[in-house]
Amino acid sequence: MKTVYLKTPLGPAKITGDENGISAVSVLNTDTEDIKYDEVIPEELEDCVYQLREYFAGERREFDLKLNPEGSDFQKRVWDELLKIPFSKTMSYLELSKKLGDVKAIRAVAGANARNPLWIIVPCHRVIGNDGSLTGYAGGLWRKKWLLEHESPYTQQSLF
Repeated sequence: MKTVYLKTPLGPAKITGDENGISAVSVLNTDTEDIKYDEVIPEELEDCVYQLREYFAGERREFDLKLNPEGSDFQKRVWDELLKIPFSKTMSYLELSKKLGDVKAIRAVAGANARNPLWIIVPCHRVIGNDGSLTGYAGGLWRKKWLLEHESPYTQQSLF
């Protein structure tokens, strides 16, 4: 398994994977001075680093990567459904449960969403509360808000 660290506007990201695909992308809650950013990116992770850089630069709306996350069959079904949420759109946990065919599975869906190992690439940040609130995000709600604003087709203009 290969690993590389990437500087992002939301903190350092750790990317792991091998020839079978990207297995994890996570944002780290640590001081960036503690992270050693590699100058040489392992070949298996080059596309992921490149595409994440494009995403943060506002030049990429979809990812085209070979993914290989570890999880239960149910978790993988949830993550596959998350991949269908379009860029700059959101969906509630209830809507996601309905798409998976079981409205009563809302807690299990939320749990699978929280265990998503592929930060940003599998867009769990696009799932919100039924009332439109920003709820539950492993990376912190401030990051979820930033990501949704980053993807928004509307830009806030300065009033002054």
